Amino acid sequence: MYTDKILVCADCGQQFVFTASEQDFYGQRGFSEPKRCSSCRAARKASRPEGAMAHSGGGYGGGGYDRGPRQMFAATCSRCGRETEVPFRPTNGKPVYCSDCFRTVRGS
Repeated sequence: MYTDKILVCADCGQQFVFTASEQDFYGQRGFSEPKRCSSCRAARKASRPEGAMAHSGGGYGGGGYDRGPRQMFAATCSRCGRETEVPFRPTNGKPVYCSDCFRTVRGS
């Protein structure tokens, strides 16, 4: 499947290992290979102004941005029929699952 790769950091120029498990993780999420080593990524993240994530469109609750309580919507689980709440407005024709069924469906 994957084998460890040696990459060169775009910031410090040092080599770092992009492990097989990291490659699998990145691949499953559609991410590109990292350009920076973990130390430079951490330094870059720490140097961002407070709240930068709120305007970049990325992350959940990152950068000190507080959007308040999440709105929940009532729904009926498409798999077991139990009443549940979900953090999105259910759409006709799309299945909605309770948390237990979601874990089961997602795991398959």
